[in-house]
Amino acid sequence: MITKPTNQLKALPFKRGALTTASFAKSSLFLSLSLSTFLGQRAMEMAVGFHRTLTPSFSVNPNSRRLSSSPILAKRILGQTLSSPAITKLPLTFRPLTSVRSSIKCSVSEATETQLEIADKKRQLMRRRDIRNIAIVAHVDHGKTTLVDAMLKQAKVFRANQFVQERIMDSNDLERERGITILSKNTSITYKDTKINIIDTPGHSDFGGEVERVLNMVEGVLLVVDSVEGPMPQTRFVLKKALEFGHAVVVVVNKIDRPSARPDFVINSTFELFIELNATDEQCDFQVIYASGIKGKAGLSPENLAEDLGPLFEAIIRCIPGPRIDKDGALQMLVTNIEYDEHKGRIAIGRLHAGVLQRGMDVRVCTSEDACRYARVSELFVYEKFNRVPAETVEAGDICAVCGIDDIQIGETIADKISGRPLPAIRVEEPTVRMAFSINTSPFVGREGKYVTSRNLRDRLYRELERNLAMKVEDGETADTFIVSGRGTLHITILIENMRREGYEFMVGPPKVINKRVDDKLLEPFEIATVEVPEVYMGPVVELLGKRRGQMFDMQGLGAEGTTLLKYKIPTRGLLGLRNAILTASRGTAVLNTIFDSYGPWAGDITTRDQGSLVAFEDGTTTSYALSSSQERGQLFVGPGSDVYKGQIVGIHQRPGDLSLNVCKKKAATNIRSNKEQTVILDTPLVYSLDDCIEYIQEDEMVEVTPSSIRMCKNPKLAKKTR
Repeated sequence: MITKPTNQLKALPFKRGALTTASFAKSSLFLSLSLSTFLGQRAMEMAVGFHRTLTPSFSVNPNSRRLSSSPILAKRILGQTLSSPAITKLPLTFRPLTSVRSSIKCSVSEATETQLEIADKKRQLMRRRDIRNIAIVAHVDHGKTTLVDAMLKQAKVFRANQFVQERIMDSNDLERERGITILSKNTSITYKDTKINIIDTPGHSDFGGEVERVLNMVEGVLLVVDSVEGPMPQTRFVLKKALEFGHAVVVVVNKIDRPSARPDFVINSTFELFIELNATDEQCDFQVIYASGIKGKAGLSPENLAEDLGPLFEAIIRCIPGPRIDKDGALQMLVTNIEYDEHKGRIAIGRLHAGVLQRGMDVRVCTSEDACRYARVSELFVYEKFNRVPAETVEAGDICAVCGIDDIQIGETIADKISGRPLPAIRVEEPTVRMAFSINTSPFVGREGKYVTSRNLRDRLYRELERNLAMKVEDGETADTFIVSGRGTLHITILIENMRREGYEFMVGPPKVINKRVDDKLLEPFEIATVEVPEVYMGPVVELLGKRRGQMFDMQGLGAEGTTLLKYKIPTRGLLGLRNAILTASRGTAVLNTIFDSYGPWAGDITTRDQGSLVAFEDGTTTSYALSSSQERGQLFVGPGSDVYKGQIVGIHQRPGDLSLNVCKKKAATNIRSNKEQTVILDTPLVYSLDDCIEYIQEDEMVEVTPSSIRMCKNPKLAKKTR
């Protein structure tokens, strides 16, 4: 394990105040018990005249629980090591650790034995000193991609006169439009003869599967935390996964130049989060870097930032270990990502765990011990700066891209042709929301889309599973219906938007949560929702969350900006359609973030919409004459001159229940001209995006998705009688 030099990276001063009262009490109690035990043993030995050298023998109680972190943390907090004359004068001689382990059979679970075997195997591996593999993880909008931009620029990845757009890693059009990272991406830089492979990850909880996959490729993470908000729900999720993998963590307090920055609070909150997630003592001793990603500055203290990101690069080199490799072992590479190129076909991306991979090499592709096939590597690439560069040979520890295996899948292992064995498969958490996809059955079918049949829809949905491990697709009740399950509504909405841009035309039903039944009890998913809202709008937001069965468990102020942070545990059903309602209640100022927590008992019925829909009465083209009287019934989605069909939703009714309207009615044409034409004043129609439409629809409604239009309609199979 690499130790951090004290002359370059200073120790964390905040831990004195960060330890909670409960953990301090636990540590003190443990130390007192340990001290009294040793003193009691010594007194007993002196009483019976036991003068020979003490050789302690260890006995294992399977019911006892090993406390490892509290004593060390207590010593660290107290700032001194405890000593006692009765203990220090004892002539203790301990057996080597290996002999103790071989002479004792611990009654532990199989999982623990497996972990011990893995730990023994890791001790035999060597480390590469010239490579660091890191992932940048954080909550959404905490500045990951902006920080990567600054790292690339200062590492001289681009020419001095080269035009570089903002958020260069967000190369997808959809990512740029929405301002979020959807897909994880690889790049690399070189700092002082050390190659640093960087993986930019999504920050939204719906794309947590991307984060879980890439953590298999790295040995450490940069945990980016906002200097005002501190740890947020997705921060907890990604940190939990990183700690489970045993990765080293460097905490980057970003946006330190904000006027209301509160770095001490953020560091203390982050340290408490480490304790809550049962981090080891080594992981709790994390290095903190204060940075401003947009200015490209970093430092070891918030008041003294360097003119560049040098302190951040130094922390990466010294605090994150190089990859453990078996250089002379059999070839093993776990495929954690897949890209597609029109000329090269499928490109498998992953980290080489053992052996050497060469261009033109024959390999074995394994999914399990019994399912293996043979293939040949046609081309080999490594990541240098912002591009993929061809390579003849790749050694263990580096991240590479492999071409030539047409049927490669995520989670498979590229192994040695003769003696290769598969690596453990990638596991991701189960989806919580599902939606029904079906072919377009509206009268406008085929007008705008290129792919409209059920075969096209089925092929595209199952092709998505090759890359998106967190998504599931099942056949529905009919041949033209498919059930798509994902981490959240946004997860599935991104798929719908991508398919729409590819020329597909289809219909989707409302999102539904995936319930479980355990011991004849119905369980539903619950999520942790955090809402940042100005104090003046806190009342309506609290009332809204209460109606949706939300239970508040924390409320605190954020800096000097007059903003309150509310934390709720709320059923996933209550979140459907909540985002727009909260924006309306807070005049567009609230920020809602959610992440899956656990399954809990059914919370009861929840009403998500109080108003009905305005439904078109017949096919035709809307007119100003008809819309002028229809807008008195509610808010309209359509303007004059729009084509509509019977059953299409054209507006929001101002009362509960649906109402059929004739929005295509024309003024009677007569030969009487006694009165001049009246001037019609129409309200501006509401423009709903794809996300808004999916949040709006109810059980008996559907969204029609085409490359050019997004419409809502009543489901003809479940259509209710409208008045």
